[in-house]
Amino acid sequence: MTRVIGLTGGIGAGKSEALAAFEGLGAETLSADQVTHDLLQTDEVRSLLAERWGAEVVPDGEIDRAAVARIVFEQPEELSWLESQLHPRVGVQVMAWRARLDPGTEVAVIEVPLLFEAGMEGAVDATLAVVAADSLRERRLTERGQPGLEGREDRQLSQDEKASRADHVIRNDGSLEELQAAASALIEELRGTAEVAE
Repeated sequence: MTRVIGLTGGIGAGKSEALAAFEGLGAETLSADQVTHDLLQTDEVRSLLAERWGAEVVPDGEIDRAAVARIVFEQPEELSWLESQLHPRVGVQVMAWRARLDPGTEVAVIEVPLLFEAGMEGAVDATLAVVAADSLRERRLTERGQPGLEGREDRQLSQDEKASRADHVIRNDGSLEELQAAASALIEELRGTAEVAE
């Protein structure tokens, strides 16, 4: 029986690195952010955005993500509208991915940054929060050339809240090898749980 894990965590905590670690350990993986990115390339979503915000958000037939970002972060009601269009479509894609999993798959991991905020925890068998010290998260964001934490987590649950809600927590304050070891230990634990359930 496949155990599907919903992976979440704070900005800069290392969710993508954790997802890659699980993939390297043989788990099937999916990123909800990548699903969203792919949806933004579809004619259906491009048409929805152009109808709502005008042709300037779809110059040359491609969505101008910077223009969309400006609109939704200046107008919270527009962000709510965008999420109301994207979240159900992401959910459909996630369920389709899950249905396609090979029956022999032991562990599958879906990275969903807003797992709890979007109420998606019920769609997975267990939840995992990846957390890291704020100072380290700030440094990682700076190294990526992204804005810092301030103001970016206003619409998200805090790291501590995500950790308290999750079934499992991995601290990602150390090396990549330590992250991989933690992911491996969790897979072994989940395999043991599945065997007991059987």
